Amino acid sequence: MTQVTSLARSSDRATALSQLLELRPALQASNWWQELREQAAARVQEMAIPSSRDEDWRFTDLSPLLQVEFQATSARTEAIEPSSIPEAAQSCLVFVNGTFAPQLSSVEMPEGVSIASLSQSNSEHLQPYLGRQQGADEVFTSLNTASFTDAAVVQIARNAIVETPIHLVFISHTSSQAIVQPRALVVAEANSSVAIVEEYLGFGEDVYFTNAVTEIWLEANARIDHTRIQRENSAAFHIGKTAVSQDRDSHYACRAVNLGAKLSRHNLEVYQTGSQTETVMDGLTIARDNQLSDTHSILALTQPYGTSSQIHKCIVDDRAHAVFNGKVFVPKAAQKTNANQVNRNLLLSPKARVDTKPQLEIVADDVRCTHGATVGQLEADEVFYLQSRGIDAATARRLLTTAFAYEIIDRISIPSVRETLGGLISP
Repeated sequence: MTQVTSLARSSDRATALSQLLELRPALQASNWWQELREQAAARVQEMAIPSSRDEDWRFTDLSPLLQVEFQATSARTEAIEPSSIPEAAQSCLVFVNGTFAPQLSSVEMPEGVSIASLSQSNSEHLQPYLGRQQGADEVFTSLNTASFTDAAVVQIARNAIVETPIHLVFISHTSSQAIVQPRALVVAEANSSVAIVEEYLGFGEDVYFTNAVTEIWLEANARIDHTRIQRENSAAFHIGKTAVSQDRDSHYACRAVNLGAKLSRHNLEVYQTGSQTETVMDGLTIARDNQLSDTHSILALTQPYGTSSQIHKCIVDDRAHAVFNGKVFVPKAAQKTNANQVNRNLLLSPKARVDTKPQLEIVADDVRCTHGATVGQLEADEVFYLQSRGIDAATARRLLTTAFAYEIIDRISIPSVRETLGGLISP
């Protein structure tokens, strides 16, 4: 019998969250993983789905989520052709509705590199990492921890330099209103280096809810180049958490591109736990029609000589709504910190809307920190200049809009990913 819950039947957001928790599948295990799930479930039972009265959700109304009759889902792999990255042809891990799909995956990696599903690996050595990031008690993160039955696990051994990117694909493929809760764990040991492409895709036209969590650990002097692409279908809900911990001398770069879903939220949280740590956080949001796309980021520079750079761009058309909230924390211990943050927004329609809130909280006195935000439209003189060169007005606007987005796209290190995204961003 299919298990179904209607959040519309409950105006109580705590009850609604409990109903989502009731859909979690059973885990056929009795070990630390099950204990982790039960601890998270206990937290969820004390929580509620956030409302616009919560400061962090002030501009993102989750009421539409409460109107959907959700049900549990199972893996489906028929008629699926996941996107491919030629550079990662031998290092692709595919999950369908949160369950590993070996027939769609291809894993042939050198010694020192492990790519596997959690359910098919010896998981005991992962206990210090899984579910241990700061922010693990956030409501949707806790719901995922209480519910996930599998995860993509990437481990890079000490001193291993991975020359080819690793592609993690999470597909929501359902003919009904399902909740899907993907999970990923990436551990880069000391002096290692790897590029990760994390992609979320939706098949079909039905309403569904993807609640995703990715945890990333960088040990001393490790390097991770991370590209996150969200391309859910136009009726979907997507809430994702990326939680990152950086040890000393490590380098983490994230390029997050949000294109899909009716309502989406990406929480990117990076904690520099060692000195001389470098963080790059680039983002691109393109919202059309009636989409709502929200990005919340936290960067905590807790040790001396940390550096960070963040550029987030939003292109908003029609009646769409984009949200950016970026917090940078610099406590007293983080002397000699250099942090830069900027949010740039382009509105293509009189009905388009953006809410932006860059934030710096600085206690240290020997730092260089800047932040800022801009909101504007296409410049009429730039459109006129292109028209004077024989380009029609509509094409001129498309060229200028694409050029605005390409400042972020060009920073992605994988050529085929840049090419694919370039074809998707043109308005």
